[in-house]
Amino acid sequence: MTLNKYLGSPIRVFVWLGIVLATVSTSSAEWKEKVLYSFQGGADGVVPIGGVVFDKEGNLYGATQQGGDTNCSPMAACGTIYQLTPPAKNGDPWTENVLHVFQGKQHNDGEFPSGGVIADASGNIYGTSSYGGNGDCVLLGIKGGCGTVFQLSPPQTKDGKWTYTILYSFKGGKDGYLPFGDLVFDSAGNLYGATYFGGGKGTTCDPYYQYCGAIFELSPPKIQGDKWSDKVLHGFAGIDKGKQFGDGANPNGGLVLDSEGAIYGSTYFGGYNCTPNSVQGCGTVFKLAPPARKDGVWVETLLRRFGLKASSDGVQPAAGLIFDRNGSLYGTTVGGGEGNFASGTIFRLTPQSNGTWRERVLYSFTDNNDGGEPRAGLLDIRGTLYGTATGGGSTGSGTMFRLRPSTGGTWVFTHLYEFMFTPDGAYPTSPLTLGASGSFFGTTQEGGTGQNCGYVGCGTVFKVSP
Repeated sequence: MTLNKYLGSPIRVFVWLGIVLATVSTSSAEWKEKVLYSFQGGADGVVPIGGVVFDKEGNLYGATQQGGDTNCSPMAACGTIYQLTPPAKNGDPWTENVLHVFQGKQHNDGEFPSGGVIADASGNIYGTSSYGGNGDCVLLGIKGGCGTVFQLSPPQTKDGKWTYTILYSFKGGKDGYLPFGDLVFDSAGNLYGATYFGGGKGTTCDPYYQYCGAIFELSPPKIQGDKWSDKVLHGFAGIDKGKQFGDGANPNGGLVLDSEGAIYGSTYFGGYNCTPNSVQGCGTVFKLAPPARKDGVWVETLLRRFGLKASSDGVQPAAGLIFDRNGSLYGTTVGGGEGNFASGTIFRLTPQSNGTWRERVLYSFTDNNDGGEPRAGLLDIRGTLYGTATGGGSTGSGTMFRLRPSTGGTWVFTHLYEFMFTPDGAYPTSPLTLGASGSFFGTTQEGGTGQNCGYVGCGTVFKVSP
């Protein structure tokens, strides 16, 4: 398996204008899975993206990249924000309610979410759309907008409508273009996220999109009803032509913050030019430290450049990071690893007393029954890691796994479930959400019973239980 496999488009979610995703598959194992909802490919949505979040009543919320009741000209179907309500009695189906259908650039609305949603204590939902808004970004001759950050507020009455608000429309260029991945709050209510392009730096990341990506902060207004304020904290520069090393490029979102307000994340490209005749790079893990004074500059440190060990340390991280209680960082890569059939890794970065970080590959996937190409972040439950892989399993549709620390510093990998494609889900790319019952919830971008997306299915929301 070569590095070149991972140096193309970082994730198929960028295939838009109605192109259906290609298929990957899997089957079933020790744990039990239940499809809570299969998207049908019309007004209910197509291709769920990111994970799901619960509210206090046990309802689930998430986003789809396409679908809805408009064709969203001049692009394709625009996507939705949905709510799934649990059944009143066992055996009944979950009920979907579409809370918002994105209208696209022509209505100054967003379109095509490329990350999940998050919720605050009041039940408001926040997320991003990769395109749309009132920005003037043009791609392949189409003025499709530069992306948005939005808020959905719950109704004041039981049967009322949710209130949709665009908090910020990206302008492209220096402020960011194509927001990607999940948002995160700090304790003061500021939102942090990533844009895959824009940011004002770098010229080698893409022939069509400008610049190499940015980390941004959105701050709520002091007076309710005023505008949120946007600030670019860092623009990534990528690797200059002819250079072996450089900055990160194309950040993934799914950022994490430490107690001192520093931001940590990963970039899919950049860092170290690990393949001949390429300027993309194998990806990085970075830290952004807040300035010492109010108007100062955030300081970037690259904690890891992937590919320095001939790919055995993993290449191309495609998801965000998590912290453990000791301050170590954990993440996944879709490529590289140890062994002849390595197809991605689970890695740990541990801070050292001299200020450096030490990487250790905890597990290398083989793209067999264990899975391959993990594109989602991990979930830490009392020191045990849970996650999904998009490929592998007996039919290649993806797996769910557990990685548990053992004696002597070893880690034990357990394959928990194989997705079975249709009518089951396939191609899970979302981080898992732990429910009150001890079950895990997530989404698959393909599979299910939907008939309007070709043979690959339109995607599912699932539950996996021990």
